[in-house]
Amino acid sequence: MGGVTVLIASYAGAASAPAYARLAGLAAELPGERLVRRDAGWPVLLYDDAADAIAAAGALRDAASRVPAGELLRIALHTAPTTAPAVRHAEHLLALANPGQTLLTTTTTAALQSAADTWVGQLRDLGVHRLRDLGSPERIFELTSTTEPLRSLDLVPNNLPVMFTSFVGRETQVAALRTQLSGSRLVTLTGPGGSGKTRLAAQTAAELAERWPDGVWWVDLSAVTDSAQIPETVAVEIGLLVEPGDRLLIGQLRGKRALICLDNCEQIIEGAAEFVGVLQTGCPEITVLATSREPLALPGEAIWPVPPLSPSEAETLFRERATTNAPAPASAAGDRAVRAICARLDGIPLALELAAAWARTLTPEQIEAGLSDRFGLLTKNVRGVAARQRTLAASIDWSYDLLDDTERQVFRRLSVFAGGFTLDAASAVCEAELDTLARLVDKSLVIAEDGRYRLLETIREYAGTRVTADDDVRDRHLDHYLQVAEAAEPLLDKDRDAWRALVEPDRENYRAALETGLSAADPERGRRLAAALRWLWNLQATGNEGIGYLRRAIDRAPDDRTLLQARLLYGYATVADTVDPFGYDAAGRGLELATELDDDRLRSLFLALVAVGEFFTDFQTAWDLTAEGVRLADGIGDEAARNANVALQCVLLSLWDRHEDLRPLLDRAADGLISSGERGIASTVLTVWSESLLSTGEPLKAVELAERALAAAEPLADFHRVGTARGQLATLLVRTGRLDEARELMRPLLDLAESAGAVVPNLGQVMALISFWSGEYDATVDWLARETAPDSPLANTFVPAMLLPTVAAAERARGRHAEATALLERTVDLARRYNLPRILADALDQLGRLAITEHPDKAADLLHQALTIRVDHGLRTYVIDSLESLALLATHTNRTPDATRLSTAAIAARADLGLATPPDLPPLTTSNDPPLGLDEAVAYARRTRGARGRPSSGWASLTPTEEQVVALAVAGLSNPEIAERLFMSRGTVKTHLAHVYAKLNVSNRTELASLKRP
Repeated sequence: MGGVTVLIASYAGAASAPAYARLAGLAAELPGERLVRRDAGWPVLLYDDAADAIAAAGALRDAASRVPAGELLRIALHTAPTTAPAVRHAEHLLALANPGQTLLTTTTTAALQSAADTWVGQLRDLGVHRLRDLGSPERIFELTSTTEPLRSLDLVPNNLPVMFTSFVGRETQVAALRTQLSGSRLVTLTGPGGSGKTRLAAQTAAELAERWPDGVWWVDLSAVTDSAQIPETVAVEIGLLVEPGDRLLIGQLRGKRALICLDNCEQIIEGAAEFVGVLQTGCPEITVLATSREPLALPGEAIWPVPPLSPSEAETLFRERATTNAPAPASAAGDRAVRAICARLDGIPLALELAAAWARTLTPEQIEAGLSDRFGLLTKNVRGVAARQRTLAASIDWSYDLLDDTERQVFRRLSVFAGGFTLDAASAVCEAELDTLARLVDKSLVIAEDGRYRLLETIREYAGTRVTADDDVRDRHLDHYLQVAEAAEPLLDKDRDAWRALVEPDRENYRAALETGLSAADPERGRRLAAALRWLWNLQATGNEGIGYLRRAIDRAPDDRTLLQARLLYGYATVADTVDPFGYDAAGRGLELATELDDDRLRSLFLALVAVGEFFTDFQTAWDLTAEGVRLADGIGDEAARNANVALQCVLLSLWDRHEDLRPLLDRAADGLISSGERGIASTVLTVWSESLLSTGEPLKAVELAERALAAAEPLADFHRVGTARGQLATLLVRTGRLDEARELMRPLLDLAESAGAVVPNLGQVMALISFWSGEYDATVDWLARETAPDSPLANTFVPAMLLPTVAAAERARGRHAEATALLERTVDLARRYNLPRILADALDQLGRLAITEHPDKAADLLHQALTIRVDHGLRTYVIDSLESLALLATHTNRTPDATRLSTAAIAARADLGLATPPDLPPLTTSNDPPLGLDEAVAYARRTRGARGRPSSGWASLTPTEEQVVALAVAGLSNPEIAERLFMSRGTVKTHLAHVYAKLNVSNRTELASLKRP
């Protein structure tokens, strides 16, 4: 490889004048080609041959080791075509080195391989690392081995942007900013557009990154037009959960030591100032480095005007950029022109970049002449514009005038795009051909990155001032994104991940298009776009913004009775489900309209949403609505509509503990939802499946399903769904004895709730469970006090029934038996009202335990009722609880052999299923005999019920459930009708009747009906 190899060395300790002099003296004694740079202290040596450079490194290291009490050297070598960039890159490489380490870049190792193979075997590949010059990560090699990791930018969490050109000059400014940031928590770099604020801020952040162990985070606000979007934008860049408003974000950042760089604050200055003020108040260890054309005007703000480049820095920048575009031989006239260009552009970096971009087609003299023609022109009269901005405007104006007619037209039309654009979008909206766009990229007016394009905000603003009435770009912008959104809409039923990948990158453009469409005299296109984008607002917790657009779209034509209005109502209802479910009855209005339009697909979808509204208070009505929804969906073969209804049916069947009926629905619904990318509902279904597996005796599989549910929810970054999935997984971790993991899983959500007031679904229920299993009974009661209070907003729903057994168990554990009994009796009433078998059995079991001491007969009846419910509904996990309770009863009634058998079986079953032992369970007697299996233990418990138990035959032997079956059978109901009435499967009804026939010594329904009760 041609070029120069740079060797730079320093001592590992603190810099000092004697150290500089000592090392410079050692370097001066080295043989061979060299140039010792003394002005900056540490020596920089230049070699035409990489092998000579590495030999010099070895000699310098040996010489330093012979100095008494000498410090360890750090050495870096880099090879590049030109000297100045090579020296800067070598300096950044040296910053990575540890004491005693010699580092080489890939270009130097390549030169070594071609020049001196003897060195190659001594090199060690350290992998890919990112230097603090903000270039792309590169592979680093070491000649001397150390055990310490490289001090690369990768050691600190960050999302600092990749810069594809070198950072020139600014050493004085970076050093001053180092000092400034040591004493100020808010530093704002101010200056006109193009003055280099962004690049200086990024470079400073990179060089100081180690100061902030929790990360250095870059947030570009150039596409943000609404102050309410700032917290969301910051959270997305840092990788935090997002929710409208700033409280959630502040809660997550409180206690963190991090640097947040807010770039391009000027177009939203008031909102940025307000956000930074809240951040400074709530997060005492967060430092903000902002760039803006004007100060934020906050107390304690260190305002740092970015000066122009010095003449030498400006000339270096221009020459390097010009050489990159078109290497040309130097000439005296060219040198004079370059100096003139730099002076007349006031050292403003963007102006220099724009001028140098023309080096491919113009000589320096021609560039200078072009500046003379247009130097004094303004693009617009902006209050407070500094002289440098006027110079920049003239530079851009001149660049615009040098474009041909086609380039000008495309350039000014590109200003319509917000947040970047694709080639297809540029072609459709701006009639841009690829070669035209490429020329604009070449001339630094458009930036190409990752398959997309964008204009710098200053350039975009300038282009916008040139838009003419003939361009008509806003209409074409709306038309294009409407076409893309409507073409993508079928993916919402087939592959939502693909839809998200297609639509999400253009969120800013869709916002702009919605504003255009919904503000138009004829809002039809805006309304169509709002309907097509309905699912966008289920991503990144932007639901409130979404229902704002959807409500505007609905209200622009309030009397409309078309399919479009129905689709808008459907979109509103789906987004509002987790944001504002009771604010506007979009589901009910939509169902009415879909019925009027005779659209079975929309009717089915709306039925599912209306059922969600009924769910909390009337299970049967909710079921009937979803059953009708399934019927309609099956009639038209619409799997997406079917799954929307089936998902709620799965929840209901799980609550009813109809697990045999539930599993087939779960299999089909989960597969369809996951394959279509419907992550929100898929996460719900997987959570239900997980809970069903826990109940029916497969807790380890349940954990796997809960992990899948969380994995399905997380890409949505939706707080509601992620919180629910985390809660389910934490519950299972508790039940399987992994308490510490459960607490750690919930800790981020707990911190958010405590510090930011975030409403986390089921947080109280999960934390109460963790507290209970940790033996923290007071905390258990406190966690659920609000939700279980008789005057709670949830008091008239099924929710308290799900929570009360945990509260009662805690009260029982802390000796408050009367309080526990009252809670359990309330639970029994609610469980029977809503038909919640598992909850009913839990309450009866706990009441039975409370009655053991004083009322063993009553206890036996209650405990066996609980056991029967659990057996009848396949609740194998909770059957273990029944065996433990019956063992306690047997111990109290001096039936030691029975107690031993039951407790031994229960302990073995817990171990076999991987379940933890409850903290409130008294010690049980066990034996070394082989334990009974779970089914055997149940049969044994029923056989040994004894005098205190139910007889084995006759009317008195019937269980409460069997009594219900008999009453309905005698009334003439068929097995399917009994199953529907009692919320159980037909097979379960048949089993109950078989038991009844055996106990009453009859063979059919006729004989059963003829029997008289004693």
